[in-house]
Amino acid sequence: MSSGPAATADKAASPDRTPVHRGSLRGLDGLNFLMADVRDGLGPFLSVFLMGSQHWSSGNIGIVMAASSLSAAVCQIPSGMLVDSLRAKRLLIALSGLLVAAACLSIAAFPRLPVVLGAQIVLGAAAAIIPPCIAALSLGIVGHRLLPARVARNESFNHAGNFTAATLAGALGQFAGVYWLFYLVCGFAVASALVVLLIDPRDIDHELARGGETTRAQGDAHRPAPFIDLWRDRRLRIFLLTVVLFHFGNAAMLPLAGQRIAKVHPGMDVIALGACVIAAQLVMIAVAAMVGRALKAAVGRKTIFLVALTILPVRGLLYCLTANPYAIVAIQLLDGVAAGIFGVVAVVITSDLMRGTGRFNLAQGLMALCVGIGAALSNVVGGLVVDRFGFVTAYLILASIAAVALIVFACLMPETGCQDA
Repeated sequence: MSSGPAATADKAASPDRTPVHRGSLRGLDGLNFLMADVRDGLGPFLSVFLMGSQHWSSGNIGIVMAASSLSAAVCQIPSGMLVDSLRAKRLLIALSGLLVAAACLSIAAFPRLPVVLGAQIVLGAAAAIIPPCIAALSLGIVGHRLLPARVARNESFNHAGNFTAATLAGALGQFAGVYWLFYLVCGFAVASALVVLLIDPRDIDHELARGGETTRAQGDAHRPAPFIDLWRDRRLRIFLLTVVLFHFGNAAMLPLAGQRIAKVHPGMDVIALGACVIAAQLVMIAVAAMVGRALKAAVGRKTIFLVALTILPVRGLLYCLTANPYAIVAIQLLDGVAAGIFGVVAVVITSDLMRGTGRFNLAQGLMALCVGIGAALSNVVGGLVVDRFGFVTAYLILASIAAVALIVFACLMPETGCQDA
């Protein structure tokens, strides 16, 4: 999968913790591969299903897409606090995956507004627990020093899982019917619940997993920092604002592209959207590995993140120019670069900001809350603007918001990668 710094986590534990079993590292690989499809539910394929098969309006689609994001947003901070405080992280991940499976089956069986809305709320609540759990397990197993390499490896496997799921989804949607997409997610969910058993609970240092400096081997756990002390950190506030703006500009772009294809080129929507996801995921696999190498080479977190922020408004402007399915797939490659960078660097920046506070997963929850808020605003605003003014105007608005994110981060956010474990 990935090599270089990412592979380092396989060979040795970080100096800030004791050696771990290779099976636990393989379990993290498998979990990231399988959970890639589970934690996002149906993602943009839901909008294609509702538009192409059920003939919903863009406004109603935007509402149910936003419901999942808002539900996840409400659950993010409690989820982060839960992960910081509990040791049953493997069980939390498995239960969340199974809830995602149940919600997807309910949408397939009863694709009506109240049912889909309720299922999306359940999907958001269940999915909220997965990213902080995986991040906590990663930090608790490899420690602070190897976390950037481990996160890069996680993201490589995550995108490989998304690539596999998207390939299967495109084939199933085209040749077996859209309903098979729901069963695909269920299969991944059940498999992820089994793979999590590969992680040896003895390898998880729960003090490190919540962002502490000490380890259980040293026998000294510190009390987590008060929440108000975290919020006084100006860097955290600027970073979270950037995350909101990034996802406000980004989240609706691909779903709107799928709706536009379904409207302009009926019959090509599922296969084109599948190709979009596949192309982007292939790029993300390579980008995640490259980001891991760049971080090991001491390239600044801010420098790398600015690349992602620069790409997003360009992508929005390019979407304004065409509704051609092949051109949209090509444009979506840019999302592979931006999202590949975000998935690695956002977690690493959060770890930098929270180091020594014991609040790493709470901060992960805050970041995910901001992702949810931005995604919800993006889907609602994007859907309503399309209904009234058309797709081009919606893309221009999203690109403008993405440009604001770039300006805020470039001008106000300092570099955070000044510590070495």
